[in-house]
Amino acid sequence: MNESEKDLKATQQVKSKKRVAEHGEVFTNEREVNAMLDLVKHETERIDSRFLEPACGNGNFLVEVLRRKLGVVDSRYGKSQIEWERYAVIAVSSIYGVDILEDNALECQERLFSIFSKIYLGKFGTNCKLEFIKSIKFILKRNILWGDALDFTNPITKKPIVFSEWSMVTENMIKRRDFVFKFLVEKTHQFSIFNDEGNPAAIDEPVKDFPLIHFLKLG
Repeated sequence: MNESEKDLKATQQVKSKKRVAEHGEVFTNEREVNAMLDLVKHETERIDSRFLEPACGNGNFLVEVLRRKLGVVDSRYGKSQIEWERYAVIAVSSIYGVDILEDNALECQERLFSIFSKIYLGKFGTNCKLEFIKSIKFILKRNILWGDALDFTNPITKKPIVFSEWSMVTENMIKRRDFVFKFLVEKTHQFSIFNDEGNPAAIDEPVKDFPLIHFLKLG
C-alpha cells in the first residue's frame, strides 16, 4: 500500500457496515476535526497541554493535535536539534488516546509516529537519532491504548487501563508516573487531563513511580 492509499484509508469515515452496527464506529472527517479543535486553538498550540481522546478511533483528532504542536515546536526551536527533540518529546507525550478496538489503537499509534517521523527525518536527515525515535515509539505505545473507556479496562483481559504521565523535570531528564485511568477520570470528574481552569489536573496517587531518565533513553 503506497502513502496516498494509506492516507485515504486513514481518513475514511466508515471501515465497514459491521463495525458501524456493532460499535457505532463512524470517524470524524478532517474539516469537522479542525473546526472543533479551533474552538480550543490556544490549547492545541500549547506544547505541554495534555489531550485525552477516550474514543480515539484511528486518531483523526490526535494526529491533527500533534501536527499543530509540532508546528509550534518547529517555529520556536527549529534552529537547534536538541531543543527541537526536547520539546517534541513534550508534545508527543502530552497526547493520549484509548479505543475499544485493538486495530484502531494500533493504527492510531502508527499514524502519530508516521507524522512525527516524517517531520523529524525531513528536518534533520542523517543527523536523526535512532535512540530518540525509539523513545517516541515507546511513549506512543504507553499513551495510545486498547481499552474500553466506559468501564476503564481492557476488553479482553479486563485489567485496568493504566496511562503514563511524563514530566520534563530538568532540561533533559524526564519523570514517568503511571496512573489508573479510572482514578484519573474520577479525580478530574471529566474525560480530560485538564482541570476547569485548563491546567494539568492534580493527580497524586500513581500506581508506579519511575526514576528520572534522559529522554533519549526511554526506548
